[in-house]
Amino acid sequence: MTASLVFALPKGRILDEALPLLEQAGVVPEAEFFDKSSRALSFATNRPDVRIIRVRAFDVATFVAHGAAQAGIVGSDVIDEFDYADLYAPVDLDIGHCRLSVAEPVGLVESGANAHESHARVATKYPNLTRRHFERLGVQAEVVKLNGAMELAPSLGLASRIVDLVSTGRTLKENGLVETSQILPVSARLIVNRAALKTDSARLGALVDAFRELVARRKAA
Repeated sequence: MTASLVFALPKGRILDEALPLLEQAGVVPEAEFFDKSSRALSFATNRPDVRIIRVRAFDVATFVAHGAAQAGIVGSDVIDEFDYADLYAPVDLDIGHCRLSVAEPVGLVESGANAHESHARVATKYPNLTRRHFERLGVQAEVVKLNGAMELAPSLGLASRIVDLVSTGRTLKENGLVETSQILPVSARLIVNRAALKTDSARLGALVDAFRELVARRKAA
C-alpha cells in the first residue's frame, strides 16, 4: 500500500487564501478540518492517498524540510528565515502578500535618535533575517526573540525597533510605530521536500504542475 502524502497547511492569515487553491488542485479536506471546535491536527481528504496537517506557519517549513510532510504552503518569509537546504519552493502562489519591515516609535523617528546607532536591540520572530539586514547596514543587532505582540516591545523598553510582517500598517499606527524600511516582500509559496520529489516524483510532480497551472490561469484571467 502506498504511504499517504502529507500536505502541511499553516494556521493564520494564509489559510483562507490557500484553501481554494488546494481544492482547485484536487485536494479537499474532510469536514472536521472546518470545525472550529476540533482540536485535531491531522485530517483526511477526498483523496485516500493525501492527508493534511494544520500547524503553525513556522513549523510548516520544518515538517517539510525534514520529510515528515512532503509538501506544504508557507510564506516566503519563513522559507528565507530558515533557508533549509532540503526545501524546494517551485511555485509562487501569488497569495498572502505582505512585507517584512522594520518599524520604530514615531517619536524616535522624528527626533532621529536611532539614525546613527551602531548597535540596536530589535524584537522579532525573524532573528536570522533581522541580523542579516542590519549587518548590511553596518549595525550590530541584538535580537530579542518574541513570537507575538512585537508592537509592545518599544513602548515597554524591551527594544528600540521591531521587525515584523506588515500588511496595511494599521497595527503599527495604533501602537505608535511607523514603518522605516522594508526588508523583503512576502508571498505564499508551494514547498516540497527535495528527497520526496525524487522518490515520489509522480504524485508530487503532478501536484506541483497543478498549482503551477492554477497560478498561470489566474494571472492570465
